Amino acid sequence: MSEVQRVRRFWEGLGLPGLVDVHTHFMPERVLRKVWEYFDALSEPKDGIAWPITYRADEDERVALLRAFGVRAFTAMLYPHKPGMAEWLNGWAADFARRTPDCLHTATLFPEPGAEGCVRRAVESGARVFKAHVQVGAYDPADELLDPVWGLLAEAGVPVVMHCGSGPAPGKHTGPGPVARVLARHPRLRLVVAHLGLPEYEDFLGLAERYGEVRLDTTMVFTDFGDRFAPFPRRALPRLAAVGDRVLLGTDFPNIPYPYVEQLLALERLGLGEGWLRAVCHDNGARLFGLV
Repeated sequence: MSEVQRVRRFWEGLGLPGLVDVHTHFMPERVLRKVWEYFDALSEPKDGIAWPITYRADEDERVALLRAFGVRAFTAMLYPHKPGMAEWLNGWAADFARRTPDCLHTATLFPEPGAEGCVRRAVESGARVFKAHVQVGAYDPADELLDPVWGLLAEAGVPVVMHCGSGPAPGKHTGPGPVARVLARHPRLRLVVAHLGLPEYEDFLGLAERYGEVRLDTTMVFTDFGDRFAPFPRRALPRLAAVGDRVLLGTDFPNIPYPYVEQLLALERLGLGEGWLRAVCHDNGARLFGLV
């Protein structure tokens, strides 16, 4: 059985119309190549792990594959690592969304003078989700330059997927502390914690329990590969089940070192029930983004 058939059998068996994946990467080709070069440089034993890119293909092929899998909606997670880059990335992402209607129009941000205006322009142009990467950007999400940005996004109800956990490698501003400070000031911010906050899973679960607009995405967690970094504690599974209406499917496609279907099967192995799986793999994302 092909991987496409395996993926489709998974969601068809749950009675779903397809999948909603909130954590997929599309970006300008030269930027994506740099990302792939970073993963290519990881090798054992120096870094302790090898990270082959499973879906190293042209953009059109990657879009076609997600559609073949039955992914109804996906994102173009992209992020700057320096000032002056966010506006350019947002222009590219807006064009990608125009020519790829099943991609949720994605934008990004950076703490720099003019950040609020940059984000406002993206929202006014139709951005439906933002990406923030605290580790790569090496910034504090509680930076005062971002305070009006979080307020704007909270008021607009536009979600932001934030890589804020300290895995796979910690940064100066990763971890739950800076995020907690943001949420204390902006409790209505629709924050989606990428990778379930790996490895600080329970701390980020605590934020989801405290703030009703905080969500968690499943990217790479529970897979055999992800468990090599930081296995999710079994004792926390009841808490994950309890916030099941705010857990979203994420995969990191195409930058994953294993087949797409492994993320789905890893979620199934948790044994949290078909209702939980349906919500995570489709219904929660469809509700968040108003998909019909």
